[in-house]
Amino acid sequence: MLRRILLFASALVLASCQSASPPPAPSPKPSPTRPVDVGPLPPAAIERPASFRELPNWDVAPIELPLSAFKRSCVKLQDRSAGDFMANVAPWAGYVAEWLPACDAVNDAQDDESARRILESLFTPVEISDPSGKSRFTGYFEPLYEARYTPTPPFTEPVPALPADLVPNGASPKQRLRNGALRPYPSRAEITTSGVSAIAYAHPADVFFLQIQGSGRLQFPDGRTVRAAYAAHNGHPFRSTANWLMETGRITAGEASMQGIRAWMDRAGPVETRMAMNQNPRFVFFRALPEGDAALGPEGAQAVPLTPLSSMAVDTDIHPLGVPMYVQTTAPGLGGDWAGMLVAQDTGGAIKGAVRGDLYFGTGPEAGERAGTMNAPGRLWVFLPKGVAARIHMSDMATLGFHAGAP
Repeated sequence: MLRRILLFASALVLASCQSASPPPAPSPKPSPTRPVDVGPLPPAAIERPASFRELPNWDVAPIELPLSAFKRSCVKLQDRSAGDFMANVAPWAGYVAEWLPACDAVNDAQDDESARRILESLFTPVEISDPSGKSRFTGYFEPLYEARYTPTPPFTEPVPALPADLVPNGASPKQRLRNGALRPYPSRAEITTSGVSAIAYAHPADVFFLQIQGSGRLQFPDGRTVRAAYAAHNGHPFRSTANWLMETGRITAGEASMQGIRAWMDRAGPVETRMAMNQNPRFVFFRALPEGDAALGPEGAQAVPLTPLSSMAVDTDIHPLGVPMYVQTTAPGLGGDWAGMLVAQDTGGAIKGAVRGDLYFGTGPEAGERAGTMNAPGRLWVFLPKGVAARIHMSDMATLGFHAGAP
């Protein structure tokens, strides 16, 4: 999970965008030639058709990086059965077989302009709207934290490794006791009291924020960098430490950020800091992975590495993963008004809604600062293969909240 993750003030108040489990296993394989039963997006009104020419700034939007992100998604699609739906929750997106020609064709792109022409020849843009009129786009990032191989002040907090006694059980993992009995996995307070194995050691506040983010990179004094990848959580609900600090008068609303909370922790000392951390009973465990391509982020819910400003977390109860999208929104970290192509490659507990996205900004403090400025409404288009879009009758689209048009 990178899982999702609204950036720090938001992430501390809401659930993070830790990457969720992959989509449910597909149903028995349908035939790619069988008509699709379109659904199940909620009803909403159509304003007008969309086309590539009408997409804001389409003619100048960068394509190279999002296209490379789409190619990585295609590798996952090519490993699936051609008769699978793109996602069982979204049969309107068609079958894997209907996407494979597009995956082959995009390999011929030489530059932004040729990529644009290929995309226009393959896809129809379909605007998604929400029945309530709500839309929201936020940002997240991969943190980079200083770490040590052994506890060395102030790097004394274990970055917790996946414990051997954790038994997967969906959203409610169990703990196997020495006598073989199972019980619900303990809370944060119980885990930290009894102790955990570590993949590394870092500043206590950094480990706490890393658990909210769900993944990150750890940098050691010898120059080695590893990824702390999400492995599991203890099954307890996420509770906001920031809210508790504000409710108890320990910080103000203006201090409810990573920087403000860490400054409070430094002032408060280890005992009160631990008490504040324990207000959030959820506890996340990690796996240490090689850094790999430093330009790419951690793996998202589709199990492909995220690409800065080209990957987005979406609500997978509505949208399939691996689908190219187009977003219009605004944020200081995007330079103001912004429109661009992204690929749905991640999800998160706080990412709910038809027009809801969390844009991945990259790794490190600068990416974090930019992502933290993003929290605005916007518009969302999904690119569907022409045959898939053509099969969905306009009257059906009206009941699904779709806007579609020829490129």
